[in-house]
Amino acid sequence: MKFLKLLILLFTIPIFSQQGGMWIPSLLKGMNETEMKNLGMKMTAEDIYDVNKSSLKDAIVHFNGGCTSEIISNQGLILTNHHCGYDAIQSHSSVEHDYLQDGFWAKTKQAELPNPGMVATLIVSINDVTTQVLEGVASLSSEAEKQKKIQENITKVQNTFAKESWQEAKIRTFYEGNQYILFVTETFKDIRLVGAPPSSIGKFGSDTDNWVWPRHTGDFSIFRIYANKDNKPAEYATDNIPYTPKHFLPISIDGISEDDFTLVFGFPGRTQEYLPSFAVEQLVNTLNPAKIEIRDAALKVQDGFMRKDKAIKIQYASKYASVANYWKKWIGEKQGLEKSNALKIKQDFEAEFSKRVDKAGKSKEYGTLLSDFKESYTKINDYALARDYFNEVVLRNTELLSFGFQLYQLEQIFNARGEQAFTDRKQNALLRFEDAYKDFNPTVDERVFEQLMRLYSTKSPFIPASLKSEDITTLAKTIYSNSKLTSYKGVQELLEGDSKVVMEQLNNDKGYQLVKLLADYYAANVAGTYNELNLKINALQREYMKAQLELFPDARFFPDANSTLRVTYGKVKGYSPSDAVYYQPVTHLEGIIEKYVPGDYEFDVPAKLIELYNTKDYGIYGENGKMPVCFIGTNHTTGGNSGSPAIDASGNLIGLNFDRVWEGTMSDIHYDPSICRNIMVDIRYVLFIVDKYANATNLIEEMKLVHPKNSTKKSKKKR
Repeated sequence: MKFLKLLILLFTIPIFSQQGGMWIPSLLKGMNETEMKNLGMKMTAEDIYDVNKSSLKDAIVHFNGGCTSEIISNQGLILTNHHCGYDAIQSHSSVEHDYLQDGFWAKTKQAELPNPGMVATLIVSINDVTTQVLEGVASLSSEAEKQKKIQENITKVQNTFAKESWQEAKIRTFYEGNQYILFVTETFKDIRLVGAPPSSIGKFGSDTDNWVWPRHTGDFSIFRIYANKDNKPAEYATDNIPYTPKHFLPISIDGISEDDFTLVFGFPGRTQEYLPSFAVEQLVNTLNPAKIEIRDAALKVQDGFMRKDKAIKIQYASKYASVANYWKKWIGEKQGLEKSNALKIKQDFEAEFSKRVDKAGKSKEYGTLLSDFKESYTKINDYALARDYFNEVVLRNTELLSFGFQLYQLEQIFNARGEQAFTDRKQNALLRFEDAYKDFNPTVDERVFEQLMRLYSTKSPFIPASLKSEDITTLAKTIYSNSKLTSYKGVQELLEGDSKVVMEQLNNDKGYQLVKLLADYYAANVAGTYNELNLKINALQREYMKAQLELFPDARFFPDANSTLRVTYGKVKGYSPSDAVYYQPVTHLEGIIEKYVPGDYEFDVPAKLIELYNTKDYGIYGENGKMPVCFIGTNHTTGGNSGSPAIDASGNLIGLNFDRVWEGTMSDIHYDPSICRNIMVDIRYVLFIVDKYANATNLIEEMKLVHPKNSTKKSKKKR
């Protein structure tokens, strides 16, 4: 089809060198390969992705559905970020055995800790199925009919695609629905915790340094994939064995220098690079400020309690970090979009787009796209804002309301599907609640509720009339004093009995009554209209993407991130965030000591690390008497790239991606190569902590340490 021919051209005609973009690894042959070699890469496209022999892609793991990890030994050892393993580390922690504070190191495989529910997914093959998915779609008139047909085709193709019995086939959309690709995957379900540094290393700088450079965080943790005796995926079992991979990454201990080639390989979550200016304006001026204010209020409450009570600190550590992560990201994104003048750049592009539409005689197809966008974003503005308030206050940041909404969904299931469906879901819900309530504190949540409901009741464009006159402080006291949603035991009591009894109990509960009021109102007054308008915007975005590909044949268009396997390449590079300021691309252990604040929960430093610094006991991992910690590059990354390997020109591991600089967090919407930088832990710092700090030499022995910059040196497996 015409689009695929154009896509092939985009990937094969060398136009100009570019750093930035998230490229499909099976389509690197041609322009991308040439660009990477011009930047210093010594590998071929087949070394990165190959279905017939082992390649880099066989060492890249989608870690628990949200992060990336990489295989670093022939015994299934995987490396990811500390913040990606944080929930698992927390779940194994207690006041008596606080692995968040003290770290954890399994010196034998028998000591490794299982993690029920954790998964690790490998990509077997990548296959274009656009023709099959779009079959019979063009002749349909309405967008709803088209989407229904596409989903039917996706289901059919996924169910009939040739694969092994233990494998899965998953189809994802690219270029706003102009291309569809099927991924054959293998998902392993026995993943065990092997090692994690204390949070004073793995989370050093915590929320203050999050999204910030210079950075000094040893953001890593180590797990292992286990398989059955046939090396296939299996549920946890004591007789499972370490997975033998098709490929694992050798580890370079030669270090990095500015302008060295870097390749980041992973599963970036979501970008929106091709939005029209109207969408960007709405994000900058309306949606992001509202979400920032909501999370700011929740974080201030939680932080106040966490600083006073260690048990609460453990309970809320993971939740706080999760909420704070995007709160700070949105602040930087807003500032970055404004600083880089992204809105004006979008508007200038749209002016050029309109000229090309006229010149190509495509007014009938594309002439009203921009005006239709403007009209649709104007109409959706209040509904999008109300949706964000509902999501942020009810579903995400007030736990009692979130728990109540899960029960509300149970009632909807009963009304729609009857007793049996309700009973089945009820048992699953009880299991989820049992785990969730372990980290719930009603005193903390009441204060969060009070702050967030006050914002919701005064600033959301759509709220129930009765809420406008409520005294929120009184409402909070009434609910948290009377509702059974404040404890797991209370939820168990609410769900005791047959469906009729349960429904009566739920609807008599004060907390549930509020949730139902909010949810019913949202469903009746916001959700339907928002979904209708958003469906139209999605259809416009698909046409806009198709038009851009057609009218800008010499431009570079990579598909937006969608949690599928991607390659991004660049160089180690410093940057200048503002006038007269320049940031070097590498930080060192000296910076940790400079930031050290004894007893501080963000900047405390373990005594042993201070001792290693004072004695300069860096082993083979130091360089010129200094211990490198982190470095930055021009790789285009986003959420989901956390834990992605930073790979050198020859395919060796040199670092571990974990963040972006604050000035460049807008790269999800607008990538500016002058200030967008990704942040990576230097692999030598990881090895230094494992070896010299933790004395976990059993792990070092598993790895293959190499000297790619000095081929006369032999690979090392020992320190």
